[in-house]
Amino acid sequence: MIKPMKTIDIHTHGIGGYDTLSADVTHILRIAEIQGSCGVLEIVLTIYPAVISVMRENMEMIKKAMDIQNAAITSGQAKILGVHLEGPFLNPARCGSLNATTFIGPSEKPFRELIEGFENMVKIITVAPELEGAFGLIKKISAQGIIVSMGHSDATYEEAEKGFHAGAKGITHLFNAMQGFHHRKPGIAGFGLLHKDIYIEIIADPYHLHQATLELILRTKNPQRIIIVSDTVRESKTSLEEKAVTDSYGKLLGGGMTVLESAQRLIAMGYNEEMIKGCITENPQRYLKN
Repeated sequence: MIKPMKTIDIHTHGIGGYDTLSADVTHILRIAEIQGSCGVLEIVLTIYPAVISVMRENMEMIKKAMDIQNAAITSGQAKILGVHLEGPFLNPARCGSLNATTFIGPSEKPFRELIEGFENMVKIITVAPELEGAFGLIKKISAQGIIVSMGHSDATYEEAEKGFHAGAKGITHLFNAMQGFHHRKPGIAGFGLLHKDIYIEIIADPYHLHQATLELILRTKNPQRIIIVSDTVRESKTSLEEKAVTDSYGKLLGGGMTVLESAQRLIAMGYNEEMIKGCITENPQRYLKN
């Protein structure tokens, strides 16, 4: 059992029957409580893409939960650091389990409408860099002090590189919901693997990435730029999943392990303990401070 000093999950939608779609602040605090009971000390709660008014309602509930945490001693709860907006500026061709009908083109007006009043709590926004207008919006989001993570994307290697130079600092759940690696078209996944400065999220449960793909990432990528995330959802349980979290058609809905469980799994597989611990402690902490 590893006990990192500051375990951080920057991508969790929910867990144990609760998620960020709730209009009940006690449900948000319950997510924090469950994550805390699993050894996760800090979380960035992730908002699903939806119409802007709904995303704002979800953020309002999380803001209330953060205010409650800041006003009282909440022993055992993971501290909510803010929100990760997974959309709505995403590519419908790479929607994964998200609702593609809610995706919109990247432009400044909806961005301003989305974050108005929540500027201090929005930590990360996932954007597909290949969409028309994305490079300009990435610059504006970054200038606001918000991290841009590229994801749910059909971007080429070159488009991902342009997104990085526009200000993007990360890639959301590498290899999942994006163009795959091809020997003549390495795509956004290839860029994430090979560029030494860009951060990458990885979902390190047994279902989102093949063991050989995990090995490729952990052997190739700059270890200080790897962040293990859970991507847990309402349906994710509170202990090690023995099967994938899927819908009735077998589509993956989210992660099956907390970040601490994922780290323990990788260490048991023989990966360097200090490197793996860094992927759930120092690396996400450094990323959020950028």
